Amino acid sequence: MKLVIATRNKHKLEEIRAIFHQPSLEFVCALDYPDIPDVVEDGDTFEANAMKKSVSLATATGLWALADDSGLEVDALNGAPGIYSARYAGEPVSYPANNRKLLEELQHAKNRKARFRCVIALSSPGGKTRTVDGRCEGVIAHEERGKQGFGYDPLFVPDGFTKTFAEMDAESKNAISHRGRALKKATEAWGAMLAKNPADWPTGR
Repeated sequence: MKLVIATRNKHKLEEIRAIFHQPSLEFVCALDYPDIPDVVEDGDTFEANAMKKSVSLATATGLWALADDSGLEVDALNGAPGIYSARYAGEPVSYPANNRKLLEELQHAKNRKARFRCVIALSSPGGKTRTVDGRCEGVIAHEERGKQGFGYDPLFVPDGFTKTFAEMDAESKNAISHRGRALKKATEAWGAMLAKNPADWPTGR
């Protein structure tokens, strides 16, 4: 009855739990398995990284695993920071530093169009993997606004709205966010399967 989430990011875990609600499942995460090393995210796409994380954790724990890889793509920066979103300003990971760098890079940009993208992968202990994706179009604000959320949320204004993600309550953000949309697809694609007795879940590759 357990599904392990491939993240040690508590904010991301809270979002996934809130959106991907499956009463039959007990959610655990990588924090519950401290002896398992972090996966090196060396893929060149969101999908490759999500699949690598989910397969690695499913294999290590013997449980079905759910992983996501997500990031921000900015048109004026030719799609950067993209898969490097979390470490855009270098190590260690710093959300404020990432946001400062993004604002500096865009200080003379007239085109501030951007999108958040998310790919979610579900893997069985036997290595069978499937994916879904979601995206949210918007623009980058000229200054940080709001205290909610995490990452680039204080700078991202989704299309059709005037507030940044960080100015929205969690329910409003989750309804339109890239991760929310991907998790909705995941629920539609895999919810019926995961609602069954785990003994009836498909196995193998």
